[in-house]
Amino acid sequence: MGGLPKLIGPLPGPRARAIIERDARVVSPSYTRSYPLVAARGEGAIVEDVDGNRFLDFSAGIAVVAAGHCHPRVVEAIREQAARLIHMSGTDFYYEELVALAEKLAEIAPGGPSGRPPRRVSFGNSGAEAIEGSIKLARYATGRDKIIAFFGSFHGRTLGALSLTASKAVQRRHFGPLVPGVVHAPYPYCYRCPFGREPEHCAVECVKHIEDTLLKTIAPAEETAAMVVEPVQGEGGYVVPPRKFFDELARVAQQNGILLIFDEVQSGMGRTGKMWAAEHFDAVPDILAVAKGIASGMPLGATVARADLMTWPPGAHASTFGGNPVCCAAALATIALLEEGLVENAARMGAHLMDRMREWPARFPQVGDVRGLGLMIGIELVRDRQTKEKAPELRDRVLRQAFERGLLALGAGENTIRLCPPLVVTRDQCDFAMETLEECLG
Repeated sequence: MGGLPKLIGPLPGPRARAIIERDARVVSPSYTRSYPLVAARGEGAIVEDVDGNRFLDFSAGIAVVAAGHCHPRVVEAIREQAARLIHMSGTDFYYEELVALAEKLAEIAPGGPSGRPPRRVSFGNSGAEAIEGSIKLARYATGRDKIIAFFGSFHGRTLGALSLTASKAVQRRHFGPLVPGVVHAPYPYCYRCPFGREPEHCAVECVKHIEDTLLKTIAPAEETAAMVVEPVQGEGGYVVPPRKFFDELARVAQQNGILLIFDEVQSGMGRTGKMWAAEHFDAVPDILAVAKGIASGMPLGATVARADLMTWPPGAHASTFGGNPVCCAAALATIALLEEGLVENAARMGAHLMDRMREWPARFPQVGDVRGLGLMIGIELVRDRQTKEKAPELRDRVLRQAFERGLLALGAGENTIRLCPPLVVTRDQCDFAMETLEECLG
């Protein structure tokens, strides 16, 4: 398919327009589509639409196709497994693929100074299901009911996950009452510090708020089961916290017997240039929620927890399709590819992108901040650099203009462009993306 975009006609083309019209009649209007892409096939970091136009994909199916679209080794793993066994339900029967993947996830999960503690794994179909399992396990293991989450977070749209989510009002509006016992704290969003501090003067007020206010008022420490945090906030705007946030969060958790749940659904599986974003901060969760990039496009989620926590009895938690054999095979192939070089490529290509974009706030008055780790990068657009007034309309216009030039990107938060290409992305492709975005911003 080639390594760079190629547009052959006006967008959307005739076949794309016909499918969009059909879609409007029968598909839920709750789906968000930023521009009229109708995908037909993909290879690596390139997506071809139904009219033959080729695009460079810097969204990766919302950070899902870690090994790229249709990586030959992932495709072969799926094909071979599907010819042998498509489904058997690991909640009621045994099969080796599920065991092998659980062993691998236990092996690579974030570890501390003393090494990786024994882990157990529960499988589901998605990130939301991984979070649901995490909530249930935390409550079961501690006997406590309160959960602390963070403003700006996105953890999914099922009712429990939605109760933690605090990103956009439209995601929660008219769906209450939600699961009780959930309270929210400010996230360490240094560009827009909720406490008005500059990073060099930060005393980790976000954690102080938890310790001095929440645990002493509406979420008593002895009733709080867990704190759920994205090591890099995704939907909230690709926000990277300072290391001291994790140090203080771990201290408060340990002193009060509160579990730490890390949602690495979007930031995990090599996305940030390490297998887990938590590794950038030497942070170790008690429970880890994994999905998206785990199987390069196959539906799979996992709740990975310390073995001494995951002691619930048979029937307490399960999922009919969780850990499906074909999905497990795709995940094992994906993890092998990550370990063989794709994580390192994410670090290299991310550094290349950031070296070029670091000067954008000085070059483009509408760029307020550029931040990220590896291939998880956010570009925040503003109307005024002094007031930091958000520019959501400008962000949406840039995304549409980029699409019209052959680049696929998505938004995050109200006014941030998120860049999360497949981990197979090349230097030439990164340069094309940068040149395209510079044209749209200029």
